Amino acid sequence: MLRCSLCGRRAVYDRHYAGVLLCDRCLVKSVERRFRRAIAEHKLIAPSERIAVAVSGGKDSVVCLHMLAEHLRLRNCELAAITIDEGIKGYRDRSLPIAKENAELLGVRHLVVNFEDAFGATLDRMVRLAKRRKTGLNPCTYCGVMRRSLLNQAARELGADKLATAHNLDDEVQAIMLNYVRADLSRLHRLGPIYSPREGFVPRIKPLREIPEKEVALYALLRELRVHLAVCPYAGGIHIEIRDFLNNLEANHPNSKFMILRMFDRLKPQVVRGVPEFEMRRCEVCGEPTSTNVCKSCELLKKLGLEKQRKTLIY
Repeated sequence: MLRCSLCGRRAVYDRHYAGVLLCDRCLVKSVERRFRRAIAEHKLIAPSERIAVAVSGGKDSVVCLHMLAEHLRLRNCELAAITIDEGIKGYRDRSLPIAKENAELLGVRHLVVNFEDAFGATLDRMVRLAKRRKTGLNPCTYCGVMRRSLLNQAARELGADKLATAHNLDDEVQAIMLNYVRADLSRLHRLGPIYSPREGFVPRIKPLREIPEKEVALYALLRELRVHLAVCPYAGGIHIEIRDFLNNLEANHPNSKFMILRMFDRLKPQVVRGVPEFEMRRCEVCGEPTSTNVCKSCELLKKLGLEKQRKTLIY
């Protein structure tokens, strides 16, 4: 029987990149320690702040919600959960009850915002319209842009000081590589443990950024948290290719993902200097903050024959 390298109990996980075996207790403690260290090291949360957390019901967001609730309980901070219902039949309708259940279990206010109310169509309908109009854009483009817009608006209306997202190590490294491949400096410079944009945008924090996806999943399992494990039916394209490339790289060369993250963090000051300054404006259509006359959400919606509704998300 394999033994934990730290305490000698039965091991349940081989942390290959560190050369250690961990038992259930030591793995849970290690994940929580990395979570707390990220918050302290990068000053992600200050006392008495109001924190909104994006919760889909998946393993990462549920783990992030639970750890934030426990961490903030004695710090006089207020926590609220925001779930975006894109309208993906057979997928999001199954994760919503799980997000709600976890928020209720923790006594956290839970807000659900859906695409149909905000944009006049579900993501499923947008995908059909995109095919009909031959826009050439994949579902992830519409989903990513519009989810970020609604999360920001909802967090702002809640009066949140920070918006926490559950991006883990794998997510962050995939985003770094994707933007390298696309030579997209404007998006690359936004990556990091905290991003504080201009007026109208709620600063975003990523307390799980240095925790591998596999360890987040094991943490959820060992803590017996109820999570939604299905994969989005629209997932595909270059994102999957980059994910598979990085997983193969890590399997053959352990610690590669951490090294990519560390190198990016060292290069980021140079990346930021390479991004030109821009004037923050208000979208002429919906009024949301943007660097152009029309925000990306409204630009995408126009091509689909839709228009974002000028409305308050929270009543």
